[in-house]
Amino acid sequence: MGLRDPLYWLYERRVERELGSYDIPKHVGVILDGNRRWARTSGFANVKHGHQAGAEKIFELLGWCNEVGVQVVTLWLLSTENLSRPREELDPLLAIIEGAVRRLKDEGWRVNPMGALDLLPDATARAMKEAGSSTSDNPGLIVNVAVGYGGRREIADAVRSLLHEESAKGTTIEELAERLDLDHIAQHLYTRGQPDPDLLIRTSGEQRLSGFLLWQSAHSEFYFCDVFWPAFRKVEFLRALRSYGARNRRLGR
Repeated sequence: MGLRDPLYWLYERRVERELGSYDIPKHVGVILDGNRRWARTSGFANVKHGHQAGAEKIFELLGWCNEVGVQVVTLWLLSTENLSRPREELDPLLAIIEGAVRRLKDEGWRVNPMGALDLLPDATARAMKEAGSSTSDNPGLIVNVAVGYGGRREIADAVRSLLHEESAKGTTIEELAERLDLDHIAQHLYTRGQPDPDLLIRTSGEQRLSGFLLWQSAHSEFYFCDVFWPAFRKVEFLRALRSYGARNRRLGR
């Protein structure tokens, strides 16, 4: 251990220096995957230890993002599909999420809740809404917290919101269909007013987005990392930034 720490520190410094010649993404999205598998491979009988370790890792990540100048971070903590997990696992996980959201609020991060909050238990939805409302004017890094989130659900919600807004103005379906464009829908997404994610990171070795930020990720760069989320280190984050910076982003051109 004593030998590895200095070597790790030196390697981390080297990767940091390499970033000096690259652009830093403004918006980074992260699929925090592998909490349960980390718990099992670490010898824990109860997977809640993985979820708790994963929640602690969030605050390390935010510190790293602040250091390099990332402006927006989107964290996918719980999907709509995850809500069907057994109660004995879901209830402790929701309690951990509520604690993490309260800590985000207490530490002064600017929290933006994302997801189908109406599907969440009252306590979880309330914690999300309170964090969003009480930190909305905070400066600095924006932290999108996706709980009960699904990409298809987000697009459906955006279209539904758009229809309600236009109906209130007296717009007919025919009139809306005539002038509807991409910006109309984008203005009703959970991330409205924010830049689309430049870089999406998924931990645990899975190489798919599973519906994460379906609309917003049209021109995102993807980085898949084999390490489980609780074991995600700063050097893995720096490697993701280096990989992003080294790519020739054509953005459809």
